[in-house]
Amino acid sequence: MVDAILFYTFAGLALASALGVVGQRNPIVSALSLIVTLCSLSAIFGLLGSPFIAALQVIVYAGAIMVLFLFVLMLLNVPRREAGAGTRGALKGVAALLGLLFLVQVGAVVAAQVPSGGPAVYEATTTSVAQILFSTRFLYVFEATSVLILAALVGAVALAKKEL
Repeated sequence: MVDAILFYTFAGLALASALGVVGQRNPIVSALSLIVTLCSLSAIFGLLGSPFIAALQVIVYAGAIMVLFLFVLMLLNVPRREAGAGTRGALKGVAALLGLLFLVQVGAVVAAQVPSGGPAVYEATTTSVAQILFSTRFLYVFEATSVLILAALVGAVALAKKEL
C-alpha cells in the first residue's frame, strides 16, 4: 500500500515537473524542472526494484547531462524575444494538435498491450546492463551519442564566440 502511494506521488511529481519543462519561458527554470522530473523517475525505478537504473538516472541524466545543458544555456545567453500575437495563436493550435496526436498514439500503444500472465521482471544488474550496452548491437549507438553530444557542445561554443 505504501509502495503504491509513493509510486503515484512520484509519478504525479514527474508529470507536473515535465509539464513545467515545456510550459516555462525561462530556459533555466525549465532545465531545473527537468532535473526534478529525472529525479522523480529515479525514485520510481527504485520503487520498482531496479536500484542500478535509479542510480544511473541520477548520476548520468540529472547530473552530467543537465550540467551540460545548463553550461550550453549559460554560454549562449540567448536574449528573450516575444512572438507576435498572430504567431502565438498559430503555434498554440499546432501544439494542441500535436499534443492530441501524441495522446492518440499513447492510447493506441496502451490498447495494444495484452497482459501475458504476470508482470514482467527485468534483471538490471551492472553486468547485464554492461553486456547489453557494450555488445556489438548497441556499441555504435553508444559511441554515436557521445559524438552527438560533443558536436552539440562545439556548436554552442561556435555560436557563442564573439568576433575579435
